[in-house]
Amino acid sequence: MALLALGGGFLGVSAAAASQPLAQPHAAVTGENYVIGTDTTFAPFEYREDGELTGIDMDLIRDIAANQGFTVEIKSLGFDAALQALQSNQVDGVIAGMSITDERELIFDFSDPYFDSGVQMAVAEDNTEITGYADLVGETVVAKRGSEGETFANSIKDEYGFTVKALADSATMYDDVKAGNSVAVFDDYPVLAYGINQNNGLKSVTEKEQGSSYGFAVNKGQNPELLAAFNTGLAELKDNGEYQTILDTYLEQPAPAMASGFFGLLSDSMPALMKGLGLTLLATGLSILIALVLGVLFGFFKVSESRVLRGIASVYVSIFRGTPLLVQAFFFYFGLPQLTGQSIDVLTAGVLTLSLNAGAYMTEIVRGGIQSVDPGQTEAGRSLGLGYVTTMRRVVLPQAVKIMTPSFINQFVMTLKDTSLLAVIGFAELTYQGQQIYAANFRTGETLLIVAALYFIVINLLTMLSNKLDKRFNK
Repeated sequence: MALLALGGGFLGVSAAAASQPLAQPHAAVTGENYVIGTDTTFAPFEYREDGELTGIDMDLIRDIAANQGFTVEIKSLGFDAALQALQSNQVDGVIAGMSITDERELIFDFSDPYFDSGVQMAVAEDNTEITGYADLVGETVVAKRGSEGETFANSIKDEYGFTVKALADSATMYDDVKAGNSVAVFDDYPVLAYGINQNNGLKSVTEKEQGSSYGFAVNKGQNPELLAAFNTGLAELKDNGEYQTILDTYLEQPAPAMASGFFGLLSDSMPALMKGLGLTLLATGLSILIALVLGVLFGFFKVSESRVLRGIASVYVSIFRGTPLLVQAFFFYFGLPQLTGQSIDVLTAGVLTLSLNAGAYMTEIVRGGIQSVDPGQTEAGRSLGLGYVTTMRRVVLPQAVKIMTPSFINQFVMTLKDTSLLAVIGFAELTYQGQQIYAANFRTGETLLIVAALYFIVINLLTMLSNKLDKRFNK
């Protein structure tokens, strides 16, 4: 058997197989473009450096695509969101350091393994009490949701008497340990080693435990040509040495992070944060315009003499005020494509979510504003021979607008802040960009301080502008 090193693990390749000529690129994928979902924070497999998505998985999928004659569009969604996007056909495949398990093979088709993983435990670097599993009795540990680390931790928790808590990404887990909320973290050894090398404030205290292999996934029974092309391209990268070069680039003594002050972090982060802020303002502006139209329309329905129109408006308001915004975002981005068979881009899903949600609140603002005007004003208009519509337009609404304006300004601010929730579906707004930054540099507190300051500045500027416009037009 010829052995190929795999970052600490080995995959066997028979000499006969190695000597055979490799297959030509698959004609079925030549010239095709595939959308590939991935995680947002799983260095060194996928992370952002200088604003660009990089890592072992990213280099592999791009090199395999070039080798096999197809192109890829990468969507950085987060692990859970990437799997949901695959199941709802928003993406064609997922590569995200994903362990091949029996349970997942019931839902997805996997490629040949491209990395042999393993699990290690780490604690805060100043922790001298936890040196092994036996010291975890009565304690809480943390692992990444759906990861090999979580599976392993759960397999030994009863033996050693500890509790397992699952979080969404590595950076958050490491912060949880440093904050003392958990005493240890279980994570994939290359991810943990990379983070420690980049000064994440932890130290490993156990040897590597044997784990599963990582694979590229597609939906069960779908895109077999893409899966075949991945396997062929992977074999060729291993044969010509590119595969080992990629692994060595990220796993063989990666350069430690260079220390920089707060202003250095601010300078380095600003391009990505400005991009995120631009998308935040775009989504907010579009959502507010649509919500305003919806609010006025359904607000008039709520005060209409027609029971049908009042009923329609009431149902709309009840649905979007009675369900969490996060659930609505998941529904529009993941659920709706499954029901309709039509994919939807993340900006459209985000604007739909925000506008429909804000529109429900604006409906109540409009209703309350109209009903707060003295009914005698309506009667006076009608007594002068004005029709209902004319009375509303010339008598009631000018007075109602003055009452509604402060609430509209408040809803505008709320909608801007609500854009941060769209990070969970991979919308690259301001909060998302902040997550990308601290996932790579592990300077969570400072990064979030910068993000919060940007929100504070923008919201206060917009509030001041809105108040000036209110004073000018509602004298």
